Amino acid sequence: MRIKSALAAAAVVAFAAACGSGGGGGGEAASSGEPVKLNFLSLAWQKESVAANNQLVDEWNKANPKIQVTYVQGSWDNVNDQLVTQFAGGTAPDVIHNDSPALAGFASDGYLLDLTSKLPAELKSDIPQSAWDTVTFNGGKGEQGIYGVPFLQESQVIIANKKLLDAAKVRIPTADNPWTWDEFSEAAKKMTSDNPSTWDESSDSAKKSGAYGVAWPMKSPVNKTLNLALNFGGTFFQTTDGKTTVKVGPEEREVLQRIHDQLYKDKSADPAALGQGTADPLPAFYKGKFALLPAGVYLRQQVVEQAPEDFEWVTLPAPKGTSAQQGAVSQTLSIAQDSKHADEAMKFISFFLNGANQAKLAKGDWLLPTSQTAAADPAMTTQENGWDVATASAKNLVVAPFLKVNGFDEWKSKVATPVLQEYFANKITIDDAAKRLVEDGNKVLERYQQ
Repeated sequence: MRIKSALAAAAVVAFAAACGSGGGGGGEAASSGEPVKLNFLSLAWQKESVAANNQLVDEWNKANPKIQVTYVQGSWDNVNDQLVTQFAGGTAPDVIHNDSPALAGFASDGYLLDLTSKLPAELKSDIPQSAWDTVTFNGGKGEQGIYGVPFLQESQVIIANKKLLDAAKVRIPTADNPWTWDEFSEAAKKMTSDNPSTWDESSDSAKKSGAYGVAWPMKSPVNKTLNLALNFGGTFFQTTDGKTTVKVGPEEREVLQRIHDQLYKDKSADPAALGQGTADPLPAFYKGKFALLPAGVYLRQQVVEQAPEDFEWVTLPAPKGTSAQQGAVSQTLSIAQDSKHADEAMKFISFFLNGANQAKLAKGDWLLPTSQTAAADPAMTTQENGWDVATASAKNLVVAPFLKVNGFDEWKSKVATPVLQEYFANKITIDDAAKRLVEDGNKVLERYQQ
């Protein structure tokens, strides 16, 4: 999921002020005649998303005078550090917005409430099991439980320059019939000009032909490649007799090798994008320097807001390997273990995440709702801005294997990120990369399993 620094400084102050009094963030149990007060920590940051969150809180408060919810603006930048402090002090918010990877540690430390027995049947059945799998962990007593309600997910799609796509006369992939990776590679080659190094934005012919077929921004390469690796059954981790180790076999190498081939064998991928973040290549994309940009579904919003008026673009499904599966991480709402008003908090969550409301939240965040009711909403299935393709991609999301790995964050930052950056920069071979991912990675994981 995206991490955004919006309102970070203000959020720290607001977070501490709003959550800093009263056990569990809800204050003392409401006396007779007084409403129950709940604090809801939200990490929404986009203007549309913040507006949708506040609107739903207002609707709830007007309809439920005996259960009043206070909206607390948090920030993805510091939420987990803040929560550690709040949990330790017994002052955490009642309702907590986070993402599923963060829940594992908080659940095992006993800070989050197991929601298994509290989930209303309607809410439980509206969200597919694959999404519930992303929030199912072992709790403080070692028993498996559900520690959040998953409500937004991100998939990978391809954002394409329509004029260059049409000019290449390649098959247009659909949600039901995506490109295979081989077709994707062939399409990228077909949309690459003979001399991409001579691309010049002042040249009409270069603009029309496209200099490169595809751009892979790989400043942060781990989540993208690990999630897509599931196309070929690549999991990168295996657990035997309770011990988890890193594995980089043929399945894990497939996507890595194919991206590398586009860069250095086919020369259909723009090397200038390698060191960039996800949105950084957009200006060159608008100018026609490349035709295809694999990215998270949320990037469509920036294209809508920033692209020149005459720029035509479409959303295509991600390529498929032996399957179209992708790894899923969920945004979640959880309840603090120390909340004095857990039942009321669950009532609020059930309202906040019903089908109609999830559609509003997904639209505001440009992400995918987990609710099957929300996914059928006309706003989620319109062809406008690629919502039909984006929403259809949710069916391919499965629990990301790394979600269950204790020590993944350190492996990602200290081992996988630098190794994959070197590999995609062609500084090491795939064998070198595999060896370091496994050997250095297992040293990291070992410390978490003692």
